[in-house]
Amino acid sequence: MKIGMKKIATCLALTVATASFSQQNVLPSPQNVVQLSASAVLEVPHDWLVLAMSTSRDGSDAQAVQAQLKAALDSALTEARTSAQPGALQVRTGPFNLAPRRGRDGHINGWQGSAELLLEGRDFTRIGSVAGRIQTLTVASVVFSLSREQQATVESQVQTLAIERFKARAADIAKAFGFSTYTLRDIVVSSSEPNLPRPRLLAMAASNAGADAPLPVEAGKGAVQVTVSGSVQLK
Repeated sequence: MKIGMKKIATCLALTVATASFSQQNVLPSPQNVVQLSASAVLEVPHDWLVLAMSTSRDGSDAQAVQAQLKAALDSALTEARTSAQPGALQVRTGPFNLAPRRGRDGHINGWQGSAELLLEGRDFTRIGSVAGRIQTLTVASVVFSLSREQQATVESQVQTLAIERFKARAADIAKAFGFSTYTLRDIVVSSSEPNLPRPRLLAMAASNAGADAPLPVEAGKGAVQVTVSGSVQLK
């Protein structure tokens, strides 16, 4: 029984000693630390256009519907490739779908499908002209955005501006509290996506001017934002 009590006493002593050691090694809370953030935004014209053209077919025979879609897409590709140029106008196909159509009884009573062609690049005039000449597809959507190169360039500029604003604000805060300077503790730099480009669904009002008239397109602007946040130690 005495041996058991000794073991308990030893365990209690070790526990108290451990707790005391932990308390002695707890780091004091930092003093004179300020959390702050600064942002910068820059608006720039969109320099990239993605124009989607599509068509749909419906019929009782799957092979016939597929053949019609393929013929429409092949014709559009042939026309678009004559004006293709890297960076200015790039051509690629989009989704090509063929699915059964079912009646109320659940049985297949036909087939329906669609095909899509994408024209994209920096030369908006060239893209609009090609879209106007394609006769087998119609415009589904027009989306403007920033190219990767433009996004990277603008983001670098905005980041520099946001960092300078953070530093200026930190200096002002230090001065306002009676400190002469500050040191950085932790910093997070984050950039937002540019304004998500919204598709513009176009009514083909230009058809009155001729089926092959260039499609009028006009780009807007996109915003790139960078935020610098973190904490500083006032000194």
